[in-house]
Amino acid sequence: MFFVDKPFVSDFFKETVRDHAIPVVDTEISRSISLYPGTKIITEAEAISAVQGSGEQLIYTTSENALAWIIKNLAFSDLVEKIELFKNKVAFRELTKPLVPDFFFQEVCFEDLMNLPHPGKDLPLIIKPATGFMSEGVYKVKNVGEWDQTKHRILADGERSKGLYPPEVVNASALIIEEFIQGDEYAVDAYFDTAGKAVILNILKHTFSSTDDVGDRVYTSSKEIIEDNLQEFTEFSNKIGQLADVRNFPAHIELRRNPDGTLIPIEINPVRFGGWCTTADLTYLAYGFNPYVYFYKQLKPDWPDILRNKAGKLYSIIILDNSTGIDPVLINGFDYKKLLSNFENPLELRKFDYLEYPVFGFLFTETSVENELELKKILVSDLQEFITATDVP
Repeated sequence: MFFVDKPFVSDFFKETVRDHAIPVVDTEISRSISLYPGTKIITEAEAISAVQGSGEQLIYTTSENALAWIIKNLAFSDLVEKIELFKNKVAFRELTKPLVPDFFFQEVCFEDLMNLPHPGKDLPLIIKPATGFMSEGVYKVKNVGEWDQTKHRILADGERSKGLYPPEVVNASALIIEEFIQGDEYAVDAYFDTAGKAVILNILKHTFSSTDDVGDRVYTSSKEIIEDNLQEFTEFSNKIGQLADVRNFPAHIELRRNPDGTLIPIEINPVRFGGWCTTADLTYLAYGFNPYVYFYKQLKPDWPDILRNKAGKLYSIIILDNSTGIDPVLINGFDYKKLLSNFENPLELRKFDYLEYPVFGFLFTETSVENELELKKILVSDLQEFITATDVP
């Protein structure tokens, strides 16, 4: 059974659940999302009964917002325990300690942060909510001199972002401080099958504009990225799966390979692939198979065949977060036509209400390797070139 929830459900996802008769749970939110006629709907009571009856249901959510329903109504199930294990970044660090025993991390309550001295580690640090989503509330502290300044920023930003996401999705009442992980970062869509083995459905490289960047602007997949990492990431995911003892479980795995080649997990987002129907939809646009169906039917990609004619192509998700530095209420519009003119082959554009969420939209692109500069340009852009705004008085 699948759960749908805000902030966004794509047309592709709606077509998938309808065309493959995948049951969608009839929640109050799902009724407001305009699923297509013909979609197989089951009641909340039927969903609860199904999990009580077998405990082996294949469950997927379009959004972490749906976790609130699952945690409330399926508290008796093993699934809730696994969700909480992955959502709580401190618990996740404890779980994966056997893989990276020397990794530094520390939990702190939000109200204690201002009085907390620098941990004394001679390395860059990351501070983020113990329960978080995307890059909400993520801060990098390069040295001791930035410690107090960063704490004040966290306090101010925490007040501004209250209520943007449910507490099951982002909850900054507890924070985790951990060492900054050097090296290339990747996002992996996968599921753990009935035997607990990881099946990888896509690998994307998360590109940053600088060493100080902690944002989510560009994620790119390609034949080379998948071939270079598939075996190693599968083996690493299997180790995590064994530690967590998960089965029939979709996940969005974030990790880094540090300069000496060691893989270090960042986090695992449970019961979904990339949020906002992004990474799974890109997989279909790029490689022609449907990750939602592959999970539901427990299918495995034939990667050598899928990648046969994909050399020299880059498939990217571009998150148009509001990095303009301008208050959204002062922005009069975003020039999507101008944006599209900057790209060789836009695959799909999704526009969003930037007054409701801090993004103008998402762009999916296909880029030839020789035109990679278009990705580098949008990576460093503050997007002011695409907006019109009221002058600040």
